[in-house]
Amino acid sequence: MTGSVTSDKELIEAFRREESRTQAFEAIIKKYQQKVYWHVRRLVINHDDADDVTQNTFIRAWEKLDGFREESKLFTWLFRVATNEALAFINKKKASLHINMEDAEHYLSHQITNEIGFNGNQIQKKLQLAILELPDKQRAVFNMRYFDELPYEQIAEITDTSVGALKASYHHAVKKIEIYFNHTLNL
Repeated sequence: MTGSVTSDKELIEAFRREESRTQAFEAIIKKYQQKVYWHVRRLVINHDDADDVTQNTFIRAWEKLDGFREESKLFTWLFRVATNEALAFINKKKASLHINMEDAEHYLSHQITNEIGFNGNQIQKKLQLAILELPDKQRAVFNMRYFDELPYEQIAEITDTSVGALKASYHHAVKKIEIYFNHTLNL
C-alpha cells in the first residue's frame, strides 16, 4: 500500500489484501476517527464512554469490513455502526443502572453540566440539555442533521429509515427543542 491511497474505495481494496490490511485500517481510522468520536459523544455525552463506544465501533468495523458490499459510502456505513453501538451502549447503561428514563435523562444532564471536556457556553449547554430530552433515535437524527450537516438521504441510509420519516422526526425534534427553550426562558 502506498502513501497515495486516499479514496475509500482504495482503502477498502487495500484492507481486503492481507499484506496491506493493517495499514489500510489505520488510514481509515485516521480519516474517520474524529467524526465518529464527535457523533458518538453527542449521543453518550461522557468523554470516556464516547472513547469506549468509538473504539467498539472500529473493532466492529474491523470485524465486518471484509464483507462490506459498498452499497453505501464507507463514511455512511461507519456512522451506521457508530450509531448502533452508541444506542446499544445507552440502552445497556440504562439497564445496568436499573434506572427509568427520567433518571437516565437526569444522569446525562448532570454529565453535560459537569463534564470537564465540555466547554460550551450557556446557550450550547442549554441546547445539549434540550437535545437530551429527545428520544434516543430522534436525538441521533437531530445530531446528524444539525451538527454533522448530513443530507436526509445519507441519514436514511445510516438509520435505515425513509427520508420522509426522517424529515418528520427532525421537524418534531426542532419543535421540542423550541418548546424546551421557551419553557426554560420563562422560568
